[in-house]
Amino acid sequence: MNGPEILLDFAPELGIFVPHERRNGPSRAVTDGASTLGHVVESLGVPLTEVGALVVDGREVPAGHVPAAGESVSVRAVTRPQEVPGAPLRFLLDVHLGTLARRLRLLGVDAAYESTDIGDPALAARSAAERRVLLSRDRGLLRRRELWAGAYVYSDRPDDQLRDILGRFAPVLRPWTRCSACNGTLRAATKDEVADRLEGGTRGTYDVFAQCGSCDRVFWRGAHHDRLEGIVTRALEEFGDAGTAGLTARTTAGS
Repeated sequence: MNGPEILLDFAPELGIFVPHERRNGPSRAVTDGASTLGHVVESLGVPLTEVGALVVDGREVPAGHVPAAGESVSVRAVTRPQEVPGAPLRFLLDVHLGTLARRLRLLGVDAAYESTDIGDPALAARSAAERRVLLSRDRGLLRRRELWAGAYVYSDRPDDQLRDILGRFAPVLRPWTRCSACNGTLRAATKDEVADRLEGGTRGTYDVFAQCGSCDRVFWRGAHHDRLEGIVTRALEEFGDAGTAGLTARTTAGS
């Protein structure tokens, strides 16, 4: 680009996205005189989903602002907890975040998940059609214009991913109320109602069951109970226990 020169200062939280030389205070950037500030910021590596505010010479401006020569720009990170206006808080996760999706469902958070790679355009379109926050570690995907809302998942470790999303969006937690397999709603079920779906050992050992209203899968306090209970307990201790009334059945599916 060969146009107006501006001064950019990125928040420390955004350092993961920008070159090393832009991580330690203001740095200069040359624009083309026509591109928006949002485009300039994304061209330097930062998805706008991670930007909380763009402040030019002390005043906040929209991403569509066209920077002029000499302007000083502060690129701030999103404020936590982050509000998502205009729709109930729901998520859509890409193919690489299956464990995070199951853990969010375990906590009763509405988390749709694509178990196959349907492609970036389809994911972004689904986010827009269903008004879901798209969670991904793919920066290119998060820059797609048709995306309704999105968030970068900063870690590749499931424990840290869960803490990141719960801390960023503060969803209401209702453990044991969603199907870990399909995201449907669970209901309490008697042993007689689900007997034809149980193996002999399970019928003789367990008495409390739940069933998904969407896929009919049956859940009980199974072999992974202690591990799943630990995930739930830690989440409630750190992020509150609002809306925690749920079913007592535990899934035997992994998380």
